[in-house]
Amino acid sequence: MPTNAAQSLAREIAGFLDYCRIEKGLAANSLEAYRRDLEKFNLFCLSGSAEGISEIETVRSYLDTLYRAGLGGRSIARHLSTLRGLYGYLVREEKATSDPTDNIAAPKQWETIPKYLNREQIERLLTSPDPSRPTGIRDRAMLQLLYATGLRVSELCAVELGDLNGELGILRTTGKGNRQRIVPVGSHALAAIETYKTSARSAILKGRHSTYLFVTARGGKLTRLAFWKNLAGHGRKAGIFHNLTPHVLRHSFATHLLEGGADLRSVQTMLGHADISTTQIYTHVVRTRLRKTLDEHHPRA
Repeated sequence: MPTNAAQSLAREIAGFLDYCRIEKGLAANSLEAYRRDLEKFNLFCLSGSAEGISEIETVRSYLDTLYRAGLGGRSIARHLSTLRGLYGYLVREEKATSDPTDNIAAPKQWETIPKYLNREQIERLLTSPDPSRPTGIRDRAMLQLLYATGLRVSELCAVELGDLNGELGILRTTGKGNRQRIVPVGSHALAAIETYKTSARSAILKGRHSTYLFVTARGGKLTRLAFWKNLAGHGRKAGIFHNLTPHVLRHSFATHLLEGGADLRSVQTMLGHADISTTQIYTHVVRTRLRKTLDEHHPRA
């Protein structure tokens, strides 16, 4: 890629990010991820590594550097997906005549089965927050809702009072791409939330007003990072020490649903996946577990 072309790429990236924000309505977290990936690609082009080679060779060379840097298949596939979004936009806007990512195959994703908790671990985790403290009651309600619905952590923290209909047992949430969906909420989570609202939320707010369901003493919503930190502490208390993240509870939600006989399309809808291929990873989890059960318990396995 010639130097002048690499320098103009920054302007095209800015236009693409504006398009994603205004036209596609992507969430702030998604936009920030796109921005980081594209800035990294632009720095690669400006470094001279792409000097004198075609655009498709530039993209291949860039992905090779990511592989040599130790990135896994899933991370590299994400970078490639970001570049496909960029070049697709440039072709549609007639700022590029072809898409150099068209003939580049994505690396294998999900090289390892997603981590999830078994039911006994879930029970220990859900009961780990201290019920004698208002923040403990809040955290218990958050964990119950997270496991009951499979929300993303950003969706969980953004829940407002008006989003939850306790009588109907449903929650309205806005996910990636500004897509809204309705998720059913079970009785255990509803009871935990009701306990939090009646006995702990006002104690945390201390007279302050907030539209958010899960609040801090300052009246704002609990942040993603704060919840991650709290979750790690509750995990240690429950004896779950390694790699416990909010997404592990999302994986657990989906896995346990499929194990219980739920159909894949229903799980896709509840998780808010745009493509069912993203949801299909959980069928691998269930098949692997069934295989292990057969091997361990069948006399002629």
